[in-house]
Amino acid sequence: MMFKLMMTAASAALMVLSGAASANEALAQKNACLSCHGIDKKIVGPAYKEVAKKYAGDKTAKDKLVAKVKAGGKGVWGPIPMPPNPNLKDEDAETLVKWILSLK
Repeated sequence: MMFKLMMTAASAALMVLSGAASANEALAQKNACLSCHGIDKKIVGPAYKEVAKKYAGDKTAKDKLVAKVKAGGKGVWGPIPMPPNPNLKDEDAETLVKWILSLK
């Protein structure tokens, strides 16, 4: 009985987490981020998993990347610049960056 309860709780937690990941991926799709970035493959810009790996352990990464998403950037991943996204809400930029940094 206890094992069944634990398995049910674990399954529910996985559904919540995968739902959050799906929502974050949908947010990236809605804002055209996935036109240039793949989750696990480079398109125009780096794969999100590459970004997560590069910034793993960097306590300042979230704030730096939120600013870069909003203002755009160039030179870190090659010669093609990332355009600015000034109309992206701050909370959406933060949600996207947290999701990207969580990818393994």
